[in-house]
Amino acid sequence: MADHLDAPGLTSPAMDTRVDITDHYAFQKPGDRDRTILILNVNPLAPTHADEFRHDALYETLIDTDGDAVPDLAFRYRFTRKHRGGQFAHVTRAILPKHAKLEDGHIHPEWEKDVLVDKAPVSFGRRARISEGNDGVRFFAGFRSDPFFFDLMGFLNGFKFTGTDFFLGKNVFGIALDLPNQLLGKRSKIGVWARTLVPMLHQPDHLTQVDQMGRPAINTVFNHNNDKNTFNVVQPDDQRNAKTASGKTFLEVFTSELESLGGYDAAHARSIADVLLPDILTFDYSSPRGYLNGRRLRDDVIDISLNLVTNGKITGDGVGPHKDYLPHFPYLGNPHV
Repeated sequence: MADHLDAPGLTSPAMDTRVDITDHYAFQKPGDRDRTILILNVNPLAPTHADEFRHDALYETLIDTDGDAVPDLAFRYRFTRKHRGGQFAHVTRAILPKHAKLEDGHIHPEWEKDVLVDKAPVSFGRRARISEGNDGVRFFAGFRSDPFFFDLMGFLNGFKFTGTDFFLGKNVFGIALDLPNQLLGKRSKIGVWARTLVPMLHQPDHLTQVDQMGRPAINTVFNHNNDKNTFNVVQPDDQRNAKTASGKTFLEVFTSELESLGGYDAAHARSIADVLLPDILTFDYSSPRGYLNGRRLRDDVIDISLNLVTNGKITGDGVGPHKDYLPHFPYLGNPHV
């Protein structure tokens, strides 16, 4: 999977699907090279386990503008309680100081320089309700078709793919921003990843990170058991050297997995692991190309990833893009109801 149910035992981080990141995307807006689309999806198999965004959680898209794997900007999405069938979003842009310790869970309001959207209605039906915000931003949040495509059963059955798309007809809750490139910084080559945070049990004013995602399928494929939870809370600039339950670093674990899956020699496996970590989606917003430059909805990231990790032994899962993507913002297809 991309990042669906990436806690141990195919469960959601924090045991809450509302903050379980399924996928995130970054791509140049079709037909407009001066704008970028950012999409963050959560809540796999919606609305089976949840039919709302979590009101006390924080959803973020993080941007690294200088290549040091430390975020410089954050687009933050907060939601009201769902009341009488309605829910509203508040979107801000934060400029993060280099001394910021994101793992401490303190979200400082003075960093949030711009309110981009306020009181944007969440879409719970088939119609996508688009909100016009400040600084030329357009915003959507709500119930949508899951854009991810993958033969999950084949993956779980030892890479014995049959071309059956498990995610066809499934839904998620999506968050989408259509924004001018200037809000992403002056350098077009950036790093993008997403995370979700929830209040700590005995310190409700203190948020703790429970899920994060850079490139698709990284945590799903390379980590096992409780290492999945650890990987979800380690900040990207620490991911190479952070220790797993075995005492090895994540860089060592990724290297070993690549040797096993693809038959790579140690040096070649290490060089690929060095690219995969830190787990950040690299994106040049001046280019319309897709994955590995950002990620578009139609990009067959699974075929690319399978070919890489198996050293060309498996070139794909036999599944292709869905046909329900919209030709216009928010691009996510109408939900299956």
